[in-house]
Amino acid sequence: MDFSGKHVTVAGIGVSGVSAARALAGLSARVTVVDGGDGERQRETARELEKEGIAVRLGDGETLPDGTGLIVTSPGWKPSSPLFTAAAQAGIDVWGDVELAWRLREDVAAARNASVEGAGSPMPQARGGRRTGAAPWLAVTGTNGKTTTVQMLASILAAAGLRTAAVGNIGTPILDVVLSGVPYDVLAVELSSYQLHWAPSVRAHSAAVLNIAPDHLDWHGSMAAYAADKGRIYQGNRVACVYNTADPATEELVRAADVEEGCRAVGFTLGAPGPSELGVVEGILVDRAFVENRQRNAQELAEVSDVTPPAPHNIANALAAAALARAYGVEPKAVRDGLRAFRPDAHRIAHVGHVEGVDYVDDSKATNTHAAEASLAAYEPIVWIAGGLAKGAAFDEIVIKSAKRLRGVVLIGADRAVIAEALRRHAPEVPVVDLERTDTGAMAAAVDAARALARPGDTVLLAPACASMDMFANYGKRGDAFADAVRAIAGPPAPQQGEQDQQQDH
Repeated sequence: MDFSGKHVTVAGIGVSGVSAARALAGLSARVTVVDGGDGERQRETARELEKEGIAVRLGDGETLPDGTGLIVTSPGWKPSSPLFTAAAQAGIDVWGDVELAWRLREDVAAARNASVEGAGSPMPQARGGRRTGAAPWLAVTGTNGKTTTVQMLASILAAAGLRTAAVGNIGTPILDVVLSGVPYDVLAVELSSYQLHWAPSVRAHSAAVLNIAPDHLDWHGSMAAYAADKGRIYQGNRVACVYNTADPATEELVRAADVEEGCRAVGFTLGAPGPSELGVVEGILVDRAFVENRQRNAQELAEVSDVTPPAPHNIANALAAAALARAYGVEPKAVRDGLRAFRPDAHRIAHVGHVEGVDYVDDSKATNTHAAEASLAAYEPIVWIAGGLAKGAAFDEIVIKSAKRLRGVVLIGADRAVIAEALRRHAPEVPVVDLERTDTGAMAAAVDAARALARPGDTVLLAPACASMDMFANYGKRGDAFADAVRAIAGPPAPQQGEQDQQQDH
């Protein structure tokens, strides 16, 4: 693709916007970055970009710059934004950074190969000795579990000896990876519904939709539109469309997808798998999809104990990752080794302490009801710490499903009254502590209140089911505050034997 002299407007001055702006400038495009914000962070980034010859317009993200021939948008910009309305009226395409990466990947691979040939070096080789082109994408989306699944998948691919990277919505812009020219064998790609909305051309080798639950409806406009954008990940798949048998909406997306001939639907289940499924049998992760004679045969992949932590929804993540890896041809041993090597990021059902016979678990990343419901299903009995910004969510279903597990509930944050009302309707017998505090000591007060409700054998679970920005900078800071409060009630660690001997000597 030739961008030389083409005027491209980049919407957003965040991580993906900066990545796109620099990539386009490197392709000799005339780039203007627009953003509605005008704070110090935006100004500092603008100064850096302007030194590189990139024009920046802050404080106005609605007006279409004159001469624009293409818009490349950051994922969070709503389709209803005035900038995109003006673009549609002018017949101007709008791409996301993922779409740009997809369209550039073959050109980058061809340029890399030409450079290698010109230098007289051996051509990079892919699996099976074929000449390397652009790395295929194994893509993952879903309301919850995307990042963990992509990280598991990358760990499995690496255990198979493949050159890979976990990219996309996970934090590393896929555009940066594509333009790096590194000859990856295959990429593990996390895609959000926002990114998929702006990526109509992406065609994955294989893809998975983990689950579908109401989220970001203010952005998409409706549940149907949200699900449809998730379903874009299946379009044009070549080998496998992986879906969750416990979530019929994901299978419906597979049925609706226009895929290449021979592409298969592959389910994953926490129960015993049928043909063309992966599942669990007596503590073993089993493959009945990528084996000869699927009607009769099954292949052991790993044990449930190889997955950390072995909570049900995390086992589902592992099965989805294994399905994508197997679709790419990875051997069973690599699935086992990759899952054993994987450790989840912080604030994802992380055990942070054991005090007076009670476990304390940080799942601050559970920022919506679907994620929190999965976390609540992993423990019993529970003292639940919940609340924050509800984003318009309803809590009746999560309370109905979890009521029998609850020893008590501690509510924090701006929208705690919504959760309290659901508890009054569906679990009136469960003790509730409603904390009005929003200062820096609020989490410590919440942990103290949970400690008073808990009994030995219980789990105090931070699974807020809400966003964090009413009280904390992000969900990580919220989880850190929880862990600090748990450490405070646990007291200093017990001295080791040598230290005890020294104390006794003194």
